[in-house]
Amino acid sequence: MISLKIEDVKSFMSMLLTNSLFDEFILKEMEIQTFTNFKVSGQFYKDFFSQEEIEDRIEKAAVLWSEIRGIAFSIIRGNKTPLSMKLVFQLPKEEVYRLVDSMGGRIKLEDVGGLFINVRFEKNELYIITGTAIKTFTLDKTLEQLWDDWVRSFLKIQRITYNE
Repeated sequence: MISLKIEDVKSFMSMLLTNSLFDEFILKEMEIQTFTNFKVSGQFYKDFFSQEEIEDRIEKAAVLWSEIRGIAFSIIRGNKTPLSMKLVFQLPKEEVYRLVDSMGGRIKLEDVGGLFINVRFEKNELYIITGTAIKTFTLDKTLEQLWDDWVRSFLKIQRITYNE
């Protein structure tokens, strides 16, 4: 787990809310506090969709950031910054598979509960905190280190500067 302080908050927020930076990530949770508190659980309800629509989805039981981004933007848009914001993103299973596969069998895909990016904004400071959930006990921190490196690389590719 690493904590990264984003240097240019305004630029990051613009990228987060107006382009596809995190669109393929699963949204596990969103909480935005402005004049009131807005919460999205990230819970996916299959009953809302037809079977055909479910089959067309990449992550069958997940809410993607691309589906919520416009809602978040409409909540935040305006002259005032939110009092606080918390977003929890999860890496899609296909990407988790690539990381796990690069470990050469040291861990099984089914043992990975998720790889997470927590975005936290409060008091005009923005932090990204990584998280790793593994379903079985292990002393091996290789996956956690790979995930942290992946997040650093992802931010660098997007030209997002941070302090660790």
